[in-house]
Amino acid sequence: MGTKILVDIANPLDFSKGFPPTLSISNNDSLGELVQRTYPALRVVKTLNTMSADIMIAPDRLPGEHVVFVSGNDAGAKASVGELLMTFGWKSIIDLGDITTARGTESFLPLWVRMWKVLGTGDFNIQIVKANA
Repeated sequence: MGTKILVDIANPLDFSKGFPPTLSISNNDSLGELVQRTYPALRVVKTLNTMSADIMIAPDRLPGEHVVFVSGNDAGAKASVGELLMTFGWKSIIDLGDITTARGTESFLPLWVRMWKVLGTGDFNIQIVKANA
């Protein structure tokens, strides 16, 4: 693999039929995977695509512990991106696995858009609550 890391924060939103958008890529593929296939020398890490831009760089805008996800084929690239995320203030970073897991985070966007419309703000994010083991 190459040395360059591409941090993919994009989502394949299709507004061609108006609002709300649909996903132009879904189910058996993701935009993250497409980027990785198109630029195989890059180490693609999908992250920050489940929240608004304001939350991406300032997670402390929201109270409580909420999460950011990372997906990618290169563990070192994900670790480097994790370090960058911590400089933004992220405390809870969940590594979902290889780049195919970008399908899940990208699939969240239709719900995110509807939540934004209902709440009237993009100042919200995902919180994972699990039982004590």
